[in-house]
Amino acid sequence: MDNLKLAERLKKHDERALEEIIRKYTPLVSTIIYNIASGWLQKQDVEEVVTDVFVTLWRNAEGLQPEKLHSYLCCIAKSRAKDRLRKQKGPELVDISEIDIADETIIELDSENKALKQELQQEIRQIKQPDQEILIRYYFYYQSVSKIAAALEMNVETVKSKLQRTRTKLRTALQNRGY
Repeated sequence: MDNLKLAERLKKHDERALEEIIRKYTPLVSTIIYNIASGWLQKQDVEEVVTDVFVTLWRNAEGLQPEKLHSYLCCIAKSRAKDRLRKQKGPELVDISEIDIADETIIELDSENKALKQELQQEIRQIKQPDQEILIRYYFYYQSVSKIAAALEMNVETVKSKLQRTRTKLRTALQNRGY
């Protein structure tokens, strides 16, 4: 059954539609959560987050736009994984020299966007410290601004400012390259 029909049935609280969606999308949702958690969550924690994604979908079924089912599930999975990581309070220290912005790290980019991914990786590697570390801690390790500020012994507002400037620089650099 196609996604539109499944989503329409889900909007009417058809439990069988939910079962089909769970069966169809659990591998995708699990992969997203696993990639974001990057070894910080136990298997049972990942399973709980997966369950939470589908519970959220069920609770918000009436407002679902059927054509956006796939995207909606991806966004919920990312959000719930980040929330769980914040609760778990991942590792305090990040060794920037060991960070490899691997293909699976930037999961939002599909194979059609390999060139963009490579450009993004190159631009991130060129960012000077501590801006690079702030960016990586925030986007790749999902640490909060306050946690980054504490780890780097900086003011929270300084971290926010540096993060904003770095995002702007990245956006400009990628736009200048035609992205």
